[in-house]
Amino acid sequence: MSVHGRGRPPQGTAVDGTAGAGSGFGLPAATALVVGSVIGTGVFALPSALAPYGPIALVAFVLVTIGALALALVFGRLSQRVPGSGGPYVYAREAFGEFAGFLTAWSYWITAWAGNAAIAVAWVGYVEVFVNKGHHTWGSVGIALAGLWLPAIVNLTGVRTIGAFQVVTTVLKFLPLAFMATAGLLFVKSGNFGAFNASGGSALGAVSAAGAIALFSYIGLETASVAAGRVREPERNVRRATVYGTLACAAIYLLGTLAVFGTVPHTRLGSATAPFTDAMNTIAGGHWAGNLVAVAAIVSGLGALNGWTLICAEMPMAAARDGLFPTAFTGTRGSGEVPVFGIVSATVLASVLTVVSYTRFTKVFTEIVLLSVLTAVVPYLLSAAAQLYWLVVHGRQELERRRFARDATVAVLALAFSYWSIQGSGYQTVYYGLFTILLGIPVYIWLKRPTTTARTAASTGPAGAEPADPTAAPLPKATAAPLPKAARAARPVGLPTVLRRALTTRHQH
Repeated sequence: MSVHGRGRPPQGTAVDGTAGAGSGFGLPAATALVVGSVIGTGVFALPSALAPYGPIALVAFVLVTIGALALALVFGRLSQRVPGSGGPYVYAREAFGEFAGFLTAWSYWITAWAGNAAIAVAWVGYVEVFVNKGHHTWGSVGIALAGLWLPAIVNLTGVRTIGAFQVVTTVLKFLPLAFMATAGLLFVKSGNFGAFNASGGSALGAVSAAGAIALFSYIGLETASVAAGRVREPERNVRRATVYGTLACAAIYLLGTLAVFGTVPHTRLGSATAPFTDAMNTIAGGHWAGNLVAVAAIVSGLGALNGWTLICAEMPMAAARDGLFPTAFTGTRGSGEVPVFGIVSATVLASVLTVVSYTRFTKVFTEIVLLSVLTAVVPYLLSAAAQLYWLVVHGRQELERRRFARDATVAVLALAFSYWSIQGSGYQTVYYGLFTILLGIPVYIWLKRPTTTARTAASTGPAGAEPADPTAAPLPKATAAPLPKAARAARPVGLPTVLRRALTTRHQH
C-alpha cells in the first residue's frame, strides 16, 4: 500500500489540472503507480506470518500470484469498458446498482483503515530494532499509535507528500526486497527451510490459509484502474500497467520470500518481528546491514501510511458526493480542502483496531492482515462478478468467440480465486469481517431514507391528490410548479435534526 491513486481528475486531465492529449501518466508512470501501491511495509513482515506453514507457503504464493494476475486482467478489461476513474466502486455500481456500489465503497474503506493498522504493526517491528527491543506490549502499542497519528497530523495540516519524497520512500523499500530477490538467493541453505508443511494440518488447508495471508501483499493492484482518469490512453495503458506492475511485484515477492526462508532458520523466523533485517544480518555477518534495512522499512512505512491515510478520507468523500456515504465525509477545511472528518475517523478506527489486536490477538499482524484481506476481497469479487455479468448479458453479441472464451475464463478464475481467499481467511476472520461489512446496511438505509421520502412526496403530491400520470411529459425546468410543502420539508437533514423532530412530535401528543 502506498500513496498513489488519490485525487483523480477527469479523464484527459493532467495532474496539475490542465487538459491535453499529452497530459497524465504514460505506461511507465502508470506501471510505477501499481508497483508503488502494491509494495508496502506489510511485505517486510510477510515471511514471519507465512513461516508457521513452512515452505508450502511458497506454493500458496504462486497460486495467489496467478489469482492476482487474473484480477489484474479483469480490472484491465473493466477499465476499457467503463472508462474514467473509480475502480471497483464504479464497476460494481454500473453492473449491479447503487447498493452494490455502496457495499464496495464500504468494504474498500474498511480495507484502507484496517490495512493502515497492519502497516503500522509491521512498521513497529522495524522500529523495535532500535527501541523497545524487549517488545513490551504497551510500548509496541505506543509506537504503533505514533506511526498512525504522525501521518494523520501531516495530512490535517494540508501538506501533500511531494513526488520526490514518494520516489525516495519507494526506492528505499524496493532496494532491500530487490537485493534479497537476487543476491540473497546465493546465501540460501536448505537446512533453514524446515518441514515442507509445518502447519500440522492438511496440505490443502495450509495452502488456503497461507494464500489468504499472501493476498495482502497484492492489495493495491487495482490502483491503475482507480486512477484511470489520470492515465494517457487508459483503454490500452491501464490494462498493461496493471499486468506489468503485478508481474514485477510477483517476481520480487516470490524470490525475496524464498531468500528469507532460506537464510533465516525456520525456528527463528516464526517469531521474528523484522525478518528482512534478520536475513540481512545473517548474510552480512553483523548488524549494520540489518539496521539499514530497518531504516529503509521505517521510512517507507511512514510514506505508505501518509498516502493511505489520505485515501481513507478521499475514497469515502467521492462516494459521499454520490449520496452513498454519510455527508460528513464531504466536509473539507481550508484552501487545500483537507477532508478532516475522513482522516480523523479512519485514524481513530485504525488505532482502536491496533489496540484491540495487541491486547486480544496472539498473532497481531496476521489477524489484522486477514481482516483487511477479507474486506478487500469483497470489492475484488464484485468486480469479477461485474465482468462476468457483462459477458453473460452482452459478451456474445459484442465479442468474437475466442476473446469471449478467454475473458470468461479469466473472470471465472478471478471469481473463484476471490471465494478461495475468503475460505482461507478462517472462521474467526470471516465472522468479524462479515459482521463489519454488514454493519454498512443500516448506514445505507439511513442514507437512502431522506431521498426516498422526498421522491414519494414529490410523486404523490398533497394528501388526497391523484398520483401523477407517469406517461405525462415533464414540466419545463423554468416553468415547473414548486414542490409541495411536504416535499420541501423532506430535504436531506442531519441525524440530530431527525432526532429533535421526533422528540418534538412525541411531546405534542
